[in-house]
Amino acid sequence: MSSKEKPTLGGTRIKTRKRNIAAPLDPATFSDAVVQIYLDNAGDLELVAKSLESSDLNFSRYGDTFFEVVFTGGRTQPGTTKPDEGERHSYSIIDCEPTREAILPSVIYIQKILRRRPFLIKNLENVMRKFLQSLELFEENERKKLAIFTALAFSQKLSGLPPESVLQPLLKDSLVAKGLVLSFITDFFKEYLIDNSLDDLISILKRGKMEDNLLDFFPASKRSAEAFSEHFSKAGLVSLVEYNEKKIFEVKLKEMKSALTTQISEETDISEVLETVKQHVKDAKLPDIEIVRILWDVIMDAVQWSGKNQQQNANAALRQVKTWASLLNTFCTSGKLELELVYKVQVQCYEDAKLMKLFPEIVRSLYDQDVLAEDTILHWFSKGTNPKGRQTFVKALEPFVKWLEEAEEEE
Repeated sequence: MSSKEKPTLGGTRIKTRKRNIAAPLDPATFSDAVVQIYLDNAGDLELVAKSLESSDLNFSRYGDTFFEVVFTGGRTQPGTTKPDEGERHSYSIIDCEPTREAILPSVIYIQKILRRRPFLIKNLENVMRKFLQSLELFEENERKKLAIFTALAFSQKLSGLPPESVLQPLLKDSLVAKGLVLSFITDFFKEYLIDNSLDDLISILKRGKMEDNLLDFFPASKRSAEAFSEHFSKAGLVSLVEYNEKKIFEVKLKEMKSALTTQISEETDISEVLETVKQHVKDAKLPDIEIVRILWDVIMDAVQWSGKNQQQNANAALRQVKTWASLLNTFCTSGKLELELVYKVQVQCYEDAKLMKLFPEIVRSLYDQDVLAEDTILHWFSKGTNPKGRQTFVKALEPFVKWLEEAEEEE
């Protein structure tokens, strides 16, 4: 070896790569430990919560298992609600009485757990979703307990439990067909409305994207407005029945307005428009006053407005009134209905700047087309009750009223 050469070590250096070795999942041991805490504290949920808090159990890994123990007393077999091997306790939600008094402590207990470990909310969602998708595997009284728990969980605002994640699984076709979903949701509604208003319930259904699908809870053979009313009336949920009837009514009104707006915009023959109105009135059982309101709305909605040109707008509106006056005349069959039409004109003229100065001209046109009687106009002028723009419109109508009164005196 040359004296200038540096000595080197022989052999080859082998680089070893470090790797994370994950501990094997052991939900059985976790489940047994939680069950033992329940047994050691004789099911006292206050003491159980304290023991869980001081334990070193790995909740982040076994959150689903934890809630299985809470609901059923032990671990369940993967993909089912059947008990798995291992320790069990008898203080679970499924084992208690099917009453709010028995179940509410468990809701409060879970709330405490979630406040300390908010990440567990996702595990609660997972387990509830699994159970609700498997309602047929539970006994009738067990399903009732789940319904009561779900209602109390939302009533207590259980750490942001999302309605869509919990309620959507109920719409599983096989569960609906067997009537299990209807039974569950009825118990849920009844329990929730004990402490909350109907508006609160509708808010939950909206967040769960179910407020428009209430009939979907019914088996296909019973999916009708009549069946809905009969079922929930018998269950004592009259307010829900009234809400649904109002919603159906609003939908039918919207459908009628849409159909008529299209026909009037396309200047369909008035005989066809009349048939459309009569058919919708028959289907929706609309009151006469509602028909008059809708007709005025759709007639004015179809006016072709021309920007800021007030004279053109006025001409277009008056032309529309004249064109469809016979349609209004068909349904304004009494002084009361005529007065309702005047109020509709008054409110729209008050709320729409384009029509503000047209009120007397519209009333005069409706009079000329025999839609409004003289007595109706005089009654509105002297005794009208709607305050919107009334003083302005009364003053604007004075010349026409004076002419009516003079004409009457001459006769």
